Parts: sequence; C-alpha cells; structure tokens
Amino acid sequence: MAKNRTEVADIDRSLYDFSYGEEGFERLDAGLTPEIVREISERKNEPAWMLERRLKSLEIYHKTPNPTWGPGIDGLDMDHIVTYVKPNTSQKNDWDSVPDDIKNTFERLGIPEAERSYLAGVGAQYDSELVYHNMQDTAAKMGIVYSGIEEALRVPEWEALIREKFMTLIPPTDHKFAALHGAVWSGGSFVYVPKGVKLDFPLQSYFRLNAAGAGQFEHTLIIVEDDADLHFIEGCSAPKYNVANLHAGAVELFVGKRAHLRYSTIENWSKNMYNLNTKRARCEEEGEIEWISGSFGSHVGYLYPMSVLSGRKSRSSFTGITFAGAGQNLDTGCKVVLGAPDTTATVETKSISKGGGISTFRSSIVATPTAEGSAASVSCQSLMLDDISRSDTIPAMDIRAKNVDIGHEATIGRIGDDKIFYLMSRGISEEEARTMIVNGFANPVSKELPLEYAVEMNNLIKLEMEGAIG
Repeated sequence: MAKNRTEVADIDRSLYDFSYGEEGFERLDAGLTPEIVREISERKNEPAWMLERRLKSLEIYHKTPNPTWGPGIDGLDMDHIVTYVKPNTSQKNDWDSVPDDIKNTFERLGIPEAERSYLAGVGAQYDSELVYHNMQDTAAKMGIVYSGIEEALRVPEWEALIREKFMTLIPPTDHKFAALHGAVWSGGSFVYVPKGVKLDFPLQSYFRLNAAGAGQFEHTLIIVEDDADLHFIEGCSAPKYNVANLHAGAVELFVGKRAHLRYSTIENWSKNMYNLNTKRARCEEEGEIEWISGSFGSHVGYLYPMSVLSGRKSRSSFTGITFAGAGQNLDTGCKVVLGAPDTTATVETKSISKGGGISTFRSSIVATPTAEGSAASVSCQSLMLDDISRSDTIPAMDIRAKNVDIGHEATIGRIGDDKIFYLMSRGISEEEARTMIVNGFANPVSKELPLEYAVEMNNLIKLEMEGAIG
C-alpha cells in the first residue's frame, strides 16, 4: 500500500536495530536483592563504603513508591530485569584488542571514526562494563583526568574525591529510580579538569545496551574546577527487543567559579526502552552550564536535566529537541533552581510528535529567597504532524524572591496549509515543502547538537518526507 503523500517518516533506526549474541557474557539473575547488590560490588572490587551506600539505596528503593504523575511504567517489572551483564572482555586501551562483535557494533555506529577525527578522549560502554577507553596525550599532559569511574575508585586521590561527591547532587532519596541507580550502578565516566585548564576538543562517552531484558545504570561524575572549560558528549543507543529494557543512569556535574561546561547528549534508545535517567549540575559563582539534549527512541521517557545555580551570577542554558513517534510517551523538560543573586537561566525546547506519539514538556523554575536580581525565560514550541498525536506543556514556577524576572511561553501547532501553498507556488514540491518546514522548525536546536562527531548522531534528527502531488 502506498504511503500517504503527507506522511513524515519516523527516524530510520535500521542503523541501530542490530545485535550480537552473548557468548561468553556473564549475567546475574534477574530481580533486585541484597545478594545481587553484594555480588555487583564484589565483582567491582569496591571499597566497603560503596557497598554500604549500595545497600542503603536498595532499602530506600523498596520503600519508595513508583511515580504516579507521569507516563505509566506498568510494563516495567524489575523481577524480570537483569541489573548486571558483563561482556566477554575487559577494558582495553587499544581498539584492535576489543573483541570483534563489540568492535563491529561501535564501528557501525561510527564511534572509532569520531575519535580519530575530532575527540580528545572517548570511552565506550557495552552493557554493564566499559570495554574501551582512550585519551589523547595532550589532554593528559594538561592534568585532565578522564577514566572509568570504577577505575578512578582504585586511585586513593580520586577515591577520596568521589566519596565526597558521589550521589550528593542526586541522593537516593530523590526518587525511586535514583535509589535503584544507587544500588546497582555500574560503569560510567569520571572527569576532572584542573583549575584554569581549557580543553579545546570534546570528550565523549558512548553507551550501548546490547542485552535483552537488561538494565544499564552508568554513573557520570564530572568536576570542572575554577576558570576551567570542558565540552563533554554523551551518546546512547540500543537494539529493539520484544521485552522491556531499562536505562536508569545518573549524571552529576560540578562547575566551579567562572568555569564553563557544555554537556551534549544524544539519547536514541529503542522503543522497548524505559528511559528513567537523572542529570543534575551545580554551578558556583559566575560558573556556566550548557545542556544540549536530543531525546529520541524509548517507549517511555522521564528526563529533566536540572541546574542548581548556587553562586552569584552563575548561568544555565538548556536547548533540547524531542521526537515522539508511534508507541512513544516522552515526558521531558528542564529544572532550574535560582539559588543566588543575579543568576540567569534560559530554556528553549522543541518537540515533534506523530503517529499517536505523546510529547510532554515540563519545566520547573524555583527562585529562592536569595535570588534577587535573577532572571529566567522558558520557551517551548511543539509541532504535531497528525490528528492522533498529543503534545502538552506543564510549566511550574515557584518564586520566593523579589526583583526577579521569570517568564514562560509555549506554542503548539501544526504545519499550516498556507505555508505549504506558498512554497509550492515557488516551484517546490509538496514533499520538499514539508521537509523544509519540519527541518526549519528543528534547526535552532539541531544546529547545537554535535552531529559531526559520529554517523550515528547524524541520523537522529533527520526526518524523511515521502509522497507526491496528486
């Protein structure tokens, strides 16, 4: 049957929907018990304090109810989720030493190519473990530390710093899946940028969940000291299975005085994935955090990067795009706490929904009593491409300070026939006209995404228009 001439195709996932077997892999039992948590900790050869934190997080998890205000997660049964899958390799620094099936996976996604062409350092995680990590000598000579967080835990200097910072921005009491993360986290990145060091090239970490019926729980901890500068890129993908998979990672970002951190994320999970990720940054005096976020794939998504502006004149900006197709319910947005005088925040988001997809944008702006002279603006634009999709905007503003400027605007619309007619009157086909309008809608956000780094990223926001006139 021919497709409707005005149909907008979903993002082509053929690049990502492949998988290899698990020969030689190790799986723990499904479910969530103290015995499983202890085994994860033992396999990691962790310090005793980390095991104590894991077990405390598990207690909190079991006492905390599921969220009831967002998309339903009834299809997620933790009794059938495997929390730890070890691939058939240890971490390598030489790409040629990575097993062929894992190497082929990342090569198909363009990750080694990205490393060769642009990145200062790259880490690759497969299921529950880092399988490859490398950093250019120039970055290491600048005093920058970029390693797996588990590797950093074995270095006394970094163990002390990790113990001080780990899950302080995202405590296990924050919500049920923060507690879950605290109990079974595995893999992830540790980055430390010393005072005054400015890295000209980005670091990247890429996460691939290959195993069916499993969860991925990586932890990213980044510390950018005073007057330093860093761009960090995070990419994620997974093949599609007919059973639920879970992603419940955590990202904690510490931005020092007058420091700058840009954190770019491309999340492209498959449509059997529950993406319940938590990301949070804290900025000191005149520090700045930039969030660049592309959210695609996932059956259900809860994703709200949060900035805590705790220092005078600290700044936050969030730029995001979400695409919700058939069978997807993506609940995304941004949170900002204006916690000091003269802080500023901007939030700009775009969402596209089609095929019955549901896109919900939530924003939360909190101006504390100490936030005098601060300002925040929120802009949310949504585009629905048919009559069966849905888009909602739910802003929240809690203003407890005087002399602040807080604003919110939202628009929800469809492609207007007048715009199509105008472009067609200039000799452009209907298909081309719709493509131009959709790409133009997404462009202010998409131009900020690091698409040049990998082939995988180039395909995330490209929408295909199909059809003909008549």
